[in-house]
Amino acid sequence: MQPVWNWFAELHDRTGINLTIFYDAFDRHRFAEGFVTTVELAAVCIVLSVAIGVIGAWLQGSRLRLLRLAVYWYIQFFRNTPPLVQLYFFYFGVGSFLKISGPGGLAQPLVSNMTWAILSLSFYAGAFNVEIFRSGIEAVPRATIEAAEALGYSRLGADRQIMLPLAFRICLPALNNNLVNLVKATTLAYAISVPEMLWVSNQIWSDELNVPEMMSVLLICYVGLVGVLVFAMGRWEKAIRVPGIGLTARTR
Repeated sequence: MQPVWNWFAELHDRTGINLTIFYDAFDRHRFAEGFVTTVELAAVCIVLSVAIGVIGAWLQGSRLRLLRLAVYWYIQFFRNTPPLVQLYFFYFGVGSFLKISGPGGLAQPLVSNMTWAILSLSFYAGAFNVEIFRSGIEAVPRATIEAAEALGYSRLGADRQIMLPLAFRICLPALNNNLVNLVKATTLAYAISVPEMLWVSNQIWSDELNVPEMMSVLLICYVGLVGVLVFAMGRWEKAIRVPGIGLTARTR
């Protein structure tokens, strides 16, 4: 790869386009680490938010009014407040009470900034996922569940093996949109110094004064990440499609 790095150095000498993340080993290493951190943050948040959505949507059908109220107010809180405010609330508000005594008696945070970013973004996206999965569950014909119960399925068995798989197929397009927004929202972790791509890029352009180049690279990287997610979700949607379930004009 050295000839490639040398080409970018020559490009800088000829045109002034300063892409140090290619020809400078130090900048290349820290940008690569930031990219990996962004991918890890997005992947963990996607998994957790989907799990929260499934559990929350299932609890909305609980016979216990207290559980239904808890899910309702969770959705209202996280859907109706800005995600950056939520992130600050967890990191500065809740985090200020979760400290331990470190070396020399100095207080140290019990929860890392990366963990707070994961929790905050997962809860934020999970609130939308609850409503997405709820809409999918309500779209499953009641007769389908009654048929499953007539065949001897318990309520939990019918939910797990019949209703949820069908609901997932129905709500997959809406879920795809929310997960795309979640990937883009990972840039908010910059606000609490999580070393993801935006934070690392800020360090690089502060050192090298190459803001236009780094902003262009950031845009391309996020377009690529979102493109990969959309492609994978689209292939998954086609692979699990059931004829007659969740058909739209686009899929006919």
